[in-house]
Amino acid sequence: MNIAIIPARGGSKRIPRKNIKAFCGQPMIAYAIKAAQASGLFEHVVVSTDDAEIQSIANSLGAETPFIRPAELANDFTATVPVVAHAIKACEALGWQLSNVCCIYPGVPFIEVNDLKGAFAKLTESSAEYCFPVTEFPAAVQRSLKHSSNGLMEPVYPEHELTRTQDLEAAFYDAGQFYWGTKQAWLNNNRIHTSGMGYEIPNWRVVDIDTPADWERAERLAASLKAH
Repeated sequence: MNIAIIPARGGSKRIPRKNIKAFCGQPMIAYAIKAAQASGLFEHVVVSTDDAEIQSIANSLGAETPFIRPAELANDFTATVPVVAHAIKACEALGWQLSNVCCIYPGVPFIEVNDLKGAFAKLTESSAEYCFPVTEFPAAVQRSLKHSSNGLMEPVYPEHELTRTQDLEAAFYDAGQFYWGTKQAWLNNNRIHTSGMGYEIPNWRVVDIDTPADWERAERLAASLKAH
């Protein structure tokens, strides 16, 4: 059995109530729930939350909330893997027999069903423990700069100051949308980035929504996409 787990705590600080704030006419968490449902990959779409309002909205969208996340796993410093591991144990206590689990973040308005399907296929065709979307940095990280003590700029990697960008190896970053993993990888607390394969997606639809400015950028992108 495959399940989706959407971790959505209530205490977001920089954007209050971010996970259920209206984004282009629907609660932000709706995009994650609807993509999971539309994929046809999951027998259960579960929201892990400590918040009664999030629980109610998730249920109204057809997601399940069979447990309440404990407070010690709902603070600003809680990592993703322990939250998913807790959810797996809670679901297995209900008698569910799990094989693969996809953690889908709640703030992903540009998530695509085909990416969920493609990353799952990549996971199952390999011996990797995880598969997650990555995207290429828009500029060569080897040519990055920093402020020096004398006020001038200096290269972070001096050896590449004069290297042509087309001669540098591409570098990628975590798109922060979802993580497919085997049940055991989550329970073993294995590190995602060093135990997983990357599934490449275009960087124009990767928006990490952490601040009000990020939110505005995402709304502008969504409006532009809708116009076309």
